[in-house]
Amino acid sequence: MNERIKKLREQSLSTEETISIERARLLTEYYSSGESGKCSVPVARSKAFKYILEHKELYLGENELIVGERGPSPKATPTYPELCTHSLEDFDILNNREKISFKVDEETRKYQFEEVIPFWNGRSMRDRILSEMDEQWKVAYSAGVFTEFMEQRAPGHTVLDDKIYKMGMKEFKEKIKASIDSLDFYNDSQALFKREELTAMDIAADALISFAKRYSLKLYEAAKQESNQARKDELETLAGICDRVPSVIVFQKMHQKLFGKLFSIIGSFILELLLS
Repeated sequence: MNERIKKLREQSLSTEETISIERARLLTEYYSSGESGKCSVPVARSKAFKYILEHKELYLGENELIVGERGPSPKATPTYPELCTHSLEDFDILNNREKISFKVDEETRKYQFEEVIPFWNGRSMRDRILSEMDEQWKVAYSAGVFTEFMEQRAPGHTVLDDKIYKMGMKEFKEKIKASIDSLDFYNDSQALFKREELTAMDIAADALISFAKRYSLKLYEAAKQESNQARKDELETLAGICDRVPSVIVFQKMHQKLFGKLFSIIGSFILELLLS
C-alpha cells in the first residue's frame, strides 16, 4: 500500500458519518419554486435531478485521483424527503444510536423542521401510499407484520448493463432523439407518455455532462493554484477527463474508464431515486 492510498484509507476510516441537508434543501427549493407543475412528472423529476447537479457542492480531496461525493463531503449522507420525510425524532435516533450513527448538527435539524417537513408533509411517497391503505393494513403495519423498505434507506438498484463502457452521454442523446423522432402519435396511444419519458432522459444526460464539466472547471482552477508540479499535472489530467467523460467515452487510460463508470453510476443512481 503506497503512502497516498494509506492516507486516503485512514481518512475514510476516521471520518465521522453525518447527515447532510444539502440534497433535501436543493430538492425542496426546486419543487417549492412551482416549476414542477409546469411539466410532466418524468420531466419534472429530471429537472430536479439537473437542479441538484447544478447546485450541489463539489468536493475535491487532497491527493484524490477519483473525484465525486454523494454529499458535500466524505461520509455526508443525503436524505430523500420525497420518499420518506424524516422527523426530528428520526434524526435523534440516527444521531444517538450505538451502531452506525449519523451525526446531525443543529443547522440540519433547524432546516428540516422549518422547511423540509412542512413542504413534504403529505407530498412524500410514504405519505401518499399510506393515505391509500385501509385501517386493517395500517394496524398490521404498525404491529410490525411487515415493513416498508424506503423508510429505512433510499433505493440503490441500478440497471447499467454494458452500455456505460461503450457509449457516452452524447451517444445516448442521439439514440433518445432517434426514438423521439420515430414516435407515431397517430397510431400509438402511449406516444405522448413515451415522449415525456424520453425527454426526461435527454435532460438527465445533459445534467450529467454539465456536472462533469463543473468538476473540470474546479480541477483546472485547483491546478492553477497548485505549487507542486506532480500534483498540478494530476489535477490537469483529471480536469481533462471530466471535460470529456461522461460526454464522450474514448478510453485512453484505465482511470478514464473508471471515471466513465463512476459518472454513469452516480447519474443513474440519483436519477433512479427521482424516477422511482
